[in-house]
Amino acid sequence: MAKDLTVVLDNRPGTLADLGEALGEAGINLDAMCGFPCEGKGVIHILVEDAGGARSALENAGLTVESERDVLLFEAEDRPGMLGETMRKLADAGVNVDLLYKATQTKLVIGADDLEKAQATL
Repeated sequence: MAKDLTVVLDNRPGTLADLGEALGEAGINLDAMCGFPCEGKGVIHILVEDAGGARSALENAGLTVESERDVLLFEAEDRPGMLGETMRKLADAGVNVDLLYKATQTKLVIGADDLEKAQATL
């Protein structure tokens, strides 16, 4: 399974650069990423192959890795209606999606309450 790290940054100039530099210096490539402000902080989700290495690099740079979790990396078709169809399949199977962001090309990063069921459904 793919790993998603949640990193909490101060919402000010330079903290995202710090994250990028720390990962770059450690040779960690970002496979996907999303971020948004929340209660004065920046909440960043990153998808990396080497979660342990990424965590170490970020924490050594003084950044906070709030959580690490398994996620499903789903190859989606690039067409109208795909998201609705995919999410409907999961909903009909009783899977609750609590994280979703796009990776490179047509890959979706999906966090859910039951990843095995989500993977079997899709």
